[in-house]
Amino acid sequence: MRRLITVALIVVPVFAQEAPAPPQAAETPSPVPSGESWLTGSIDVGYRWRTDVGGSFDTYRSIVNLGSGPKMLGADFTLADPKHRAFDQIRVRANGWGDDPYQTVHLDAKKSKLYDFSADYRDIAYFNFLPSYADPLLGRGIVLNEQSFDTRRHLGSFRLDLFPGNWFIPYLAYDRDSGSGTGATTFVTDGNEFPVPNTLRDQTNLYRGGVRFELRRFHATLEQGGTTFKDDQSVFQNPGSLNFGNVATPVFGQRTDLTSLLATYGVRGSSIYSKGLFTAEATPWLDVYGQFLYSQPDSNVHYQQAATGNLFLQSQALFYTSQQYLVSAAAKLPHTSGSLGAEIRPLRRVRIVQSWLTDRLHNAGSAASTQTFAGSGASQQIAALLASSLVTNYNQEEIDIFYDATSKLTLRGGYRYVWGEANDAVLPPAGLMSSDQAKLRRNVGIGGVTYRPFQKLTIRTDAEAASSGGSYFRTSLYDYQKVHAQARYQALTSLNFTADFTLLDNHNPVPGVNYDYRSQQESLSLFWSPSGGKIFDFQGSYTRSTLHSNIGYLIPQTLTAQTSLYRDNAHTATALFNVKLPAVQGIAPKLSAGGSFFISSGNRATSYYQPLATLWLPVNKKMSVFADWRYYGYGEAFYLYEGFRTNLVTAGLRFTR
Repeated sequence: MRRLITVALIVVPVFAQEAPAPPQAAETPSPVPSGESWLTGSIDVGYRWRTDVGGSFDTYRSIVNLGSGPKMLGADFTLADPKHRAFDQIRVRANGWGDDPYQTVHLDAKKSKLYDFSADYRDIAYFNFLPSYADPLLGRGIVLNEQSFDTRRHLGSFRLDLFPGNWFIPYLAYDRDSGSGTGATTFVTDGNEFPVPNTLRDQTNLYRGGVRFELRRFHATLEQGGTTFKDDQSVFQNPGSLNFGNVATPVFGQRTDLTSLLATYGVRGSSIYSKGLFTAEATPWLDVYGQFLYSQPDSNVHYQQAATGNLFLQSQALFYTSQQYLVSAAAKLPHTSGSLGAEIRPLRRVRIVQSWLTDRLHNAGSAASTQTFAGSGASQQIAALLASSLVTNYNQEEIDIFYDATSKLTLRGGYRYVWGEANDAVLPPAGLMSSDQAKLRRNVGIGGVTYRPFQKLTIRTDAEAASSGGSYFRTSLYDYQKVHAQARYQALTSLNFTADFTLLDNHNPVPGVNYDYRSQQESLSLFWSPSGGKIFDFQGSYTRSTLHSNIGYLIPQTLTAQTSLYRDNAHTATALFNVKLPAVQGIAPKLSAGGSFFISSGNRATSYYQPLATLWLPVNKKMSVFADWRYYGYGEAFYLYEGFRTNLVTAGLRFTR
């Protein structure tokens, strides 16, 4: 479905002159050609050494994942064409190249009044294998994270704006996000689940184009775009191997096992969307804005599975030795969202901000499946045809009033109402619950104060208090209070302090949920740069945080009520000194030293230390030598086997032009 969006457009200084100066003698031209440099910038290259990682190498890779070898640590350079032919300026920035986990390159090219072009590329290595996570076999001495990943993501973004600075600016853009890798997951059957390796590959392409209208009192954007998506995964176990799974308890006297597996699924999807947004100064006292987005994604899924072993089908009380499972599914998901808002200034000291938004999602899908079970000389086939639907409607209305009581005091008061409903159904009915519905109702009071008692001090506080009559999820915000306060003090021209406080207290008293959540954080930071940092500067911060959570749940095996308790109390500190050492024979070295630490107590007591030191030594105007040392130390009080420690030393050169 396509929506057509139509936007209606609403549409002698005196100079003092000095007396003419007497003519000067013409300068003798220099024999050396003059002109601006066509290339400026710098590049940092070097080599990194890593000592042997003491402790858990998997945890080190999950958190730090920096290795040894040659590196291009950073680059930032600009190309300029003095004759302004194909371009005026091209700027390139790059960081972390040399098999680091986060590698980036960014390019900007522009020609005045003709085009602006930007390109961004990121190569991200994602490794997650914390030994203590998702490992029900740990009690048997088997270290295996059954939800682990070793993947790489490649993200590219390209955009071209035509005729920048004009009132009519067409643009085209393309974004690509792809990933691939390996990992571990579980193959779940009745009575057991088996850890198996899996491979992953996905790709999303976004194509979009549009036009921006930029007038003095009116701005609008019309955009049309589309996406394509694919996701392919497979899990497998080679024939001949024996996998007893995570459950050692026999089922009716027999122990289940898996001897071979091959399961693959592929998802293909596409979508076309239309978007429009505008902002306008309707009158000197009224600004309005709005946005509309409509999309209709559709997807198709194909899944096939073949497994052998001693397996159990609970619905038929049947043991079987082989299984084939085929599924084909399709879904459509029309999605509409929109928002409108206005800022009204009826009086000189009063601003009223009104906003409304809605988000509506309707999903309809169907699936056809066939399962074939074989064992003990007999076979059985089960076919199913399912239809499902999911409908969610979310709405929000908010009004805020800002009142400048004095030149130093601004007050804010407001009210937000949130409402919506969601329901889903699966036909024919099967399982514990084939349909469900929920309503969302929330009333929120909003308040705030901004106080500037004198020029060097600013104090700002915002608060919310809410009461709900329904929510979608057990851990959603329900009856909550939220506070954020911040104070900034410029003690001296070279010294400033910032204090920050946040609090969230949430409570859901619904029987069967009884959810309590409280998080609190206080922080203090300072920056000191005497004489504009000509000799040294210092920046540091300290944060104290606490988190408490209680929620009721049912133990799956026995369906008995239990309470989940989580506690965390943490201290975080960072500090960095930058010192310019005395010059020797015209060479002025620079030393940076400091680091950070994190210490927590509670359910997952953790300590993490990262001191560092960097020395810069200029050789001449175009080259500097640098050396960098960092230590990484990590430990957990209850999971000692997850700790690690290592040193990284990097040395290199910076070339400047």
